[in-house]
Amino acid sequence: MEKVRSLVLAGLSGGSGKSVVSVGLIAALKNRGRGVAPFKKGPDYIDAGWISKAAGQPCYNLDPYLMAPEAIVSTFQRHIHGSGFAVVEGNRGIFDGVNAAGEFSTAELAQQLDLPVLLVVNCAKMTRTVAALVLGCQAFDPRLHFAGVILNQIATSRHESIIRQSLENYTDLPVLGIMPRLKQDIFPMRHLGVTPHHEYEAAGEAVNNLAALAETHFDLDAIIARMREVIPSPPKRASHTTAKLTVGVLRDAAFQFYYEENLEALESAGARLVMIDALHSKALPPDLDGLYIGGGFPETSARQLADNASFRQSVREHIDAGLPVYAECGGLIFLGRSIVLEGQEYPLAGVFPVTFALAAKPQAHGYSSFTVEKANSFYPIGTRIKGHEFRYSVVHQWDGATGDLVLNMERGTGFCECRDGLVKNNTLALYTHVMASGTPQWVEGFMHAAREFSAHKQPLGPSS
Repeated sequence: MEKVRSLVLAGLSGGSGKSVVSVGLIAALKNRGRGVAPFKKGPDYIDAGWISKAAGQPCYNLDPYLMAPEAIVSTFQRHIHGSGFAVVEGNRGIFDGVNAAGEFSTAELAQQLDLPVLLVVNCAKMTRTVAALVLGCQAFDPRLHFAGVILNQIATSRHESIIRQSLENYTDLPVLGIMPRLKQDIFPMRHLGVTPHHEYEAAGEAVNNLAALAETHFDLDAIIARMREVIPSPPKRASHTTAKLTVGVLRDAAFQFYYEENLEALESAGARLVMIDALHSKALPPDLDGLYIGGGFPETSARQLADNASFRQSVREHIDAGLPVYAECGGLIFLGRSIVLEGQEYPLAGVFPVTFALAAKPQAHGYSSFTVEKANSFYPIGTRIKGHEFRYSVVHQWDGATGDLVLNMERGTGFCECRDGLVKNNTLALYTHVMASGTPQWVEGFMHAAREFSAHKQPLGPSS
């Protein structure tokens, strides 16, 4: 079996330029005619989308907080099958974890996968100090193997020359490339950081531009030579289940935050996935056994969601008929009564009596965990789940009681007063995102709810 050349790409901090380098490197490697398996460390959706765009194939998340070490290794080795290269983009600074010990950091992930690290350094307004930073990273954890350094934000040839000489004098790591200082951001920015590639018409052009920069300024042959060769695991065999359950997935410009692992887990468990455009479809398909509404930016499509009244009505009718619906973050917002943006109120699905609004700063950001305390269709009481939150939305008005929320937040913010989880019939809506590769209870609960509904459902007529 052909081995796959692999590495982890890390930075000294968030904003170091990892994503720019990752997209450029992945696109340039792909242009060599061999597939690149892309991975993103942590729970990020947006960066994962961009590197997936560069690779031309799905990006999988590897998260040491949400996933057991064996699940991380298994996920990585299965999804590199058939590729020539594998690139794992880290997050934050290389040694940054959830505590002072650096647990669940990019460095820890690189050690779990036994991969070399290509270090990206933002060199803006620095020269010789870059060598001190790189030397410090080498000394901080001698167990890590560094492949080399990419110098980002290089202003002039003199700037580059001084940094190269400093690294040669004080470290044993080679400079494997530079990324010149650009006059403007290649990635468009928004309140959550980088704008998702789905919403940017020039996304393909941006990827091509970064590939050209990498091909010009990176020593690709030297990078490839310093990658570790990994033997992939065989891919999972397709499910032999004959009686498929039909699960709808709202996937469009408003709802785009889905882990590939979650969708694959549903299919492996016997689901036939149907992608649904909430902005343009007149109604939900009549034969659904379950509905999954992921996160995204319903606020940027609020006018279109509001104008599509027949679809909103169809969602309400299906939920009233008992359709199992699992809604995360943006999905939770969509099931609310309305959202207020710049003084204007836009009607939403109206399943729950909640009006949302947007704040100027993040209202929840980071890992979370909850315990299930009340009955719902997806998780047994007593189940403990790890996940994450990242949102700017706030509960503007809610005609409900905190005691009705079924989940107790042990870590994180949740919906209200450290609780999360609104329930109506077989619908569960919550702010917390979960990853199936670290939370097998999620797909088990989803498919159980879908089977129960399928066995007893009554035909639902078309929406009026």
